[in-house]
Amino acid sequence: MNRKQGRVATATAVALSVVLAGCGGGGDDADAKDKGPVTIEMWSWRENRVVDPIVKKFNATHDDIKLKFVKQADNTSAAANLRNAVAAGKGVPCLVQNWDAEAPSVAAEGLAADVTEYIEPYVEKGVFNESALASAQVNGKYYGIPSGAEPSFMIVNKAVYDKYGVAVPKTWDEVIAAGKELKKHGVYIMNMAGEDPSTLVGLVQQAGGTWYKINGDSWQVDFLSPESLKAADVVQRLVDNNLVANQTYMDKPALINYFDSGKMVSLMTQVWQLGSLEIDYKKSLGDWEPIDLPQFSDATRFATMAHGKPEFVPKGCAHLKEAVEAGIWKSTTKAGIDASYDSKTKSYPWPGTIADPSPWIDSAVPDKLFGPRKSEAKGVIQKAVEGGQDTWVVGPNYTGVFAELQDQWAKVAAKKITMREALEHMQEFTVDDLKSKNINVEG
Repeated sequence: MNRKQGRVATATAVALSVVLAGCGGGGDDADAKDKGPVTIEMWSWRENRVVDPIVKKFNATHDDIKLKFVKQADNTSAAANLRNAVAAGKGVPCLVQNWDAEAPSVAAEGLAADVTEYIEPYVEKGVFNESALASAQVNGKYYGIPSGAEPSFMIVNKAVYDKYGVAVPKTWDEVIAAGKELKKHGVYIMNMAGEDPSTLVGLVQQAGGTWYKINGDSWQVDFLSPESLKAADVVQRLVDNNLVANQTYMDKPALINYFDSGKMVSLMTQVWQLGSLEIDYKKSLGDWEPIDLPQFSDATRFATMAHGKPEFVPKGCAHLKEAVEAGIWKSTTKAGIDASYDSKTKSYPWPGTIADPSPWIDSAVPDKLFGPRKSEAKGVIQKAVEGGQDTWVVGPNYTGVFAELQDQWAKVAAKKITMREALEHMQEFTVDDLKSKNINVEG
């Protein structure tokens, strides 16, 4: 167990029931005696060229609050620096970029303040995309500023599909059927890297499932839920029928060359990848088509995975209300989103936090990747946004659990074990690991 996990486990074991009951932390804004504008220190490791225009625009349009950007070296440094500041009780910032952390763990560790009273008025006004809310919540309380996920969809090499007369799939059953046809021609329907179980994780989310839930002061673990098994069935059929390639993500040039070759023709993706794909693809540029994310055959509504990463307001921040106001301005107002434009990449960070990000869709779609089918992207992306759901909860030991899942996934990809056997192992491993950390667990 690494030091970070140890701190999370200890904090969770001692304080989980208190934290989840809604015990917040931070300064009382009503008691602030400072004269003049309140300064909100914001930590991020994004490049100055991206953050400085946001800070400049905010400060030019606000008299009572000012943003101060303090650049961090990277996400790991930001997390370590925050822990040190909170422990010392001084130098605590008021906004911190998410370092790939989850609200339950950060709240249990005592790093995040309960900002529910400041978030709820914005929720009531309908400021946020509904799917953005869950990731910032713990038992109905907000421990961060909601942040929406990028829309998930699929792109396919339409030229190869058409060459072999294969219909573009609309369901996961049709993906498997199309894969069997393409296999006859030496073409794989998808890629599943042996080190990356994100396909399984995404399918569980799309099915509306989660492996963790919170029940009072304990965690519930269920890797064998109906949703998880539904996702596992799709993966197992893809593996059993040899329909997927196993190109590693560790060698990006080789991976891109392979995708560009036409030997792998379907890719689950998000908006942020499109610009890079346009730059990287040479042979297949213009051959790709954006399509709706395939659905489970028994789905009652169109669904995409939409798990976001909240921006945290740390415990010890002296100005919670102002911090929330600044954070929400950055992610939900037109002025804030427009100020985030990156002149180098000629794009905006995806504004998935807001209810209607459609005005920014056109700028997210590159000119050449989809050739004559570029106009189709807007409808696909908008539908993905509207179908977004977030039922995913991440437990306090997920870092170690994910590493174990990677090991199990590699065995599934190599046909050494089945997906069901991997999930059975993960159930036992996760429960035992939580118990070893003295964390209350059911499962």
